[in-house]
Amino acid sequence: MNINVARYGVILNTERYVECVAFYRGLFGLRQLFERDEEGFKLTCLEFGDGYLMVEQGGKAKSSVKTPEESSFKLRFNVDDLEETLSRVRAWGIDAAITENAWGRTINIADPDGNRVGIRDETGFVQQIDS
Repeated sequence: MNINVARYGVILNTERYVECVAFYRGLFGLRQLFERDEEGFKLTCLEFGDGYLMVEQGGKAKSSVKTPEESSFKLRFNVDDLEETLSRVRAWGIDAAITENAWGRTINIADPDGNRVGIRDETGFVQQIDS
């Protein structure tokens, strides 16, 4: 018997909270569902597909991209036009490139805390599912 999941979410603890909220809202256009400041502890809940991305205070930032050992997860955003997305990422002042893999094309960047973020070509992902 499966658990009846009503909604799924990801909680991202951040040190550079304000900058991370601006990054996910601005670059990816994630709509804010709500925001809380409870006795100095801040969190922002953003729409993430049919789920949510909860950005909270309390993480540890790194000035470069965290390794998988330092942060064992990677947020992934699939897009229809990877070249256009690369232009938008670069317009944000982020040095990025498209990486060609046997399984698809990606852009790998980091948020202001150094958390790994991948942007994937949706067409390649669909082809991977269908094969």
